[in-house]
Amino acid sequence: MAMICIVVASNYLVQFPFRSFGLQDLLTWGAFTYPLAFLVTDLTNRKFGPRTARHIVLVGFFFAILLSIWLATPRIAIASGSAFLVAQMMDVFVFNQLRHDAWWKAPLTSSFLGSTIDTVIFFSLSFALQFAFLDTSFGMASDAFATDAAPLLGFANIEAPRWVSWAMGDYLVKMSVSLAMLGPYKALRGRQDAIAPSA
Repeated sequence: MAMICIVVASNYLVQFPFRSFGLQDLLTWGAFTYPLAFLVTDLTNRKFGPRTARHIVLVGFFFAILLSIWLATPRIAIASGSAFLVAQMMDVFVFNQLRHDAWWKAPLTSSFLGSTIDTVIFFSLSFALQFAFLDTSFGMASDAFATDAAPLLGFANIEAPRWVSWAMGDYLVKMSVSLAMLGPYKALRGRQDAIAPSA
């Protein structure tokens, strides 16, 4: 259930630029919620193994897509589903390969790699003009705000579509949140180990 809530919230929140501190050209609200999905996957993988973690990803994917179609545009739902599935499955694989290394290595490496894959797939499908047909084929207008030129990262002399800066900004936040999630991961990992041995 946690996975479904995280993905649906992220799909909805990615549509809204983070306007505080003038960061609307750099960040969306979804960047703050999505990295929690990696925490859920990693804790599940650690406790129950990769098979159960993959099952959680598939269940989360299915329900999140259904709910996202209702809450977000078709393009964002398709982009999110594709990015989520590939990134989370990669996270499960990488985490499992590194699970016996230092406690921080598996969650950090798998989250960084998963976030990279997720960002590239999600933002490309969601906002690049080449994929506008994903909305227009459902009778929806393409989002001009996301594709309008703006200073790269909000301050550079180079202009790029606004979504490129959003992708870069979201990626930086995802990396920061992944680092911050090491604390809760270690604490919850310790609780899991105290309750029962891991898979």
